[in-house]
Amino acid sequence: MRKRFFILPLAGCIISLATTAQTKFQPQDTEFYSPKPPVVTLVNHVPSDAISLFNGTNLDQWESDGKSGGKADWTINNNILTVKPKSGNIKTKQTFEDFQLHLEWRSPEIVKGNGQGRGNSGVFLQGLYEIQVLDNQNNPTYVNGQAGSIYKQQPPLAEVQANADRWHTYDIIYTAPRFNKDGILLSKGRVTILHNGVLVQNNTQIEGTTEYIGLPKINAHGAGPIVLQDHGDLVSFRNIWIRPL
Repeated sequence: MRKRFFILPLAGCIISLATTAQTKFQPQDTEFYSPKPPVVTLVNHVPSDAISLFNGTNLDQWESDGKSGGKADWTINNNILTVKPKSGNIKTKQTFEDFQLHLEWRSPEIVKGNGQGRGNSGVFLQGLYEIQVLDNQNNPTYVNGQAGSIYKQQPPLAEVQANADRWHTYDIIYTAPRFNKDGILLSKGRVTILHNGVLVQNNTQIEGTTEYIGLPKINAHGAGPIVLQDHGDLVSFRNIWIRPL
């Protein structure tokens, strides 16, 4: 009985002290004014701090993804960049880790083939992780290989059709995987994708490299380029910009 007598008043005292301490806070105690976020405005719908990767005039930001590098050999016409079949993938000269990426793409004007053989291209994050580009107008294929998928890993949350002008938009928010100094994986990459404004990947974990055959691989790496894929189809791109985060 004596233990119960001393413990209960002590518990009441603690609760009372906590309540009293809470009431001593003022609004300004939980307000801070620095560091201030940078000011970003929109210029023609593009954030003022974005890096323009393709604005319709040249491929100065790009090079061949071949072993010897060299000039990016795709076609520019009417401010639109189009795959030149058999010329190979192209990649940004600059490399990135975490970023916000915007691009617009369009399937070939003349529809040919079916499944993975129709309007196929891709956007590789850090040159390793592919976001699929594919003509998805009445074109059945495996769901983790359709437009908006993390290729051969995660299907999109929704199948989004082309806009009336046949152009698609991808807005990609990407967090790169992290490795320690010994190359041991600390955290996998993650990606959020809006396809024509519709959420199709929601902070989705990327399991590893994009593999056509077999399972994803975990390879230690640092910053990497954005790569656009030449899959042999006349897929077009425009308005490509990126914001390192």
